[in-house]
Amino acid sequence: MIVVYIIFIISLLGIFHAYLGYPVSLYLLSIYQTLVVKKQSFYPRVTFIITAHNEVAQIEKKIRNTLELQYLKEALEILVVSDGSTDGTNDIVQKFAPQGVKLLDLETRSGKEHAQKRAIETASGEILVFSDVATFLDPLGLEQIVSNFADASIGCVSSEDRLQSKEGGSSGEDLYVKYEMWLRHLESKVSSLVGLSGSFFAARKEVLNDFSGDMQSDFRTVLNSIKLGLRGVSDPEAIGYYLDVREGSKEFDRKIRTIIRGLAVFFNHTEFLNPFVYGLFAYQYFCHKLLRWSVPFLLISLFISNVILAISSQMMFVVLILHILFYTSAVTGWLKPSLKRMIFVKIPCYFSIVNMSILIAWIRYLRGERIVMWQPTTR
Repeated sequence: MIVVYIIFIISLLGIFHAYLGYPVSLYLLSIYQTLVVKKQSFYPRVTFIITAHNEVAQIEKKIRNTLELQYLKEALEILVVSDGSTDGTNDIVQKFAPQGVKLLDLETRSGKEHAQKRAIETASGEILVFSDVATFLDPLGLEQIVSNFADASIGCVSSEDRLQSKEGGSSGEDLYVKYEMWLRHLESKVSSLVGLSGSFFAARKEVLNDFSGDMQSDFRTVLNSIKLGLRGVSDPEAIGYYLDVREGSKEFDRKIRTIIRGLAVFFNHTEFLNPFVYGLFAYQYFCHKLLRWSVPFLLISLFISNVILAISSQMMFVVLILHILFYTSAVTGWLKPSLKRMIFVKIPCYFSIVNMSILIAWIRYLRGERIVMWQPTTR
C-alpha cells in the first residue's frame, strides 16, 4: 500500500504543479526578478502576413480591419498568402491591390507553416507580424506589438487573446484563455514565454531565418529567439479578438491537432530541457509543455490509486466520492451543454475535455501521426 500511496501523492503533486504550482513559482520569482520591456514608439519596416485557405467568407473583413490599423503607411507591407485557395479568396484580395495589399498565390496547398515560410522569403520588413483571418485587432494593435522591439532583447512578441462568445456568455474555453494569458504575463516578467498566440504574433526577421515549414510556428519562433539569446514576451495592450467555437466537437478536434503539432516541436527540441545551457527557460519548457501534457496520465494514475486506497481507508473513500462527482459533473456538461453555465459543471467539463484531447493527441502522435496541413476552425 505504501507504493500506492506514493503513486497517489506524486500524481496529485504533479497535477497541482502543472496548473498552479508552476505559475505560483513564477510569481514568487518575480518578487526578486522582474524583467521590464523597454517599449517606445518605434516604426521599423513591417510586413503584416495573413495566411488564408478558402476564406472567401471572412477575408474582406480581415483586410479592411488590417487597413484600419494605425502605422506609418510607407513602412507597412500587407501580404496575403493564399495557400491553394479555390473559392474566390484570391479575387477578393486582388480588389485591394490599389490600397497596397499584395497577394502571394500558392497554387498548390502545402499547409499554414509552408505558406508562412514562402511569405517570409518575399517579405521586405524588419519585423514580421502574423495574423489569422479570423482574428481582428484594435486600431492601435499593430503599433503596440511593434513597440516592444525597441527593446533589443526582444526576439518575438505575442498578443493577448480575447475570446468573444456569440451568445455573449463566458465559456470554459474563455476561462482557459484567461488562465493562459495570466501565465504568459508571469513568464514575461521573469524570463520568456514558451509559446506565442498563433493568431497574432510578431518576430524579428533574423529570428525567422531558421523557420520550419513543417512545425508549429508560434511555438518554434520562441525557441529560435532563445537560441539567439533573445526572449519572447506577451503584450497585454496588443489584443487579438476571435470568436469561440460553437460546436464542441470542432473545438475538441482543434485541441488535438494543436497538441500533436506541439509534441512534434517539443520532441525535436529536447535540448531546451538542459538547465545548464538554458537556465530558467529549461524549467519553464518542462513545466509549461511536458508536465502539462503529462496530466492525463497523472489523472489516470491518481484515480486508480484512489480506488485501491479507498478499499482500506475511510478518508480515501471520501476522496473517491469527490473524484467521481467531479467526473460526473464533467460528463453532465458534455451531454447537456446548457448546464455548462454553472461553474461547478463548466470547470470540470472543460478541464476533462482538455485532458482527454491531450491523451488522444499522445496516442495519435505515438502512432506516428504528424499534422502539416492546418485546417482553420470555423468560428
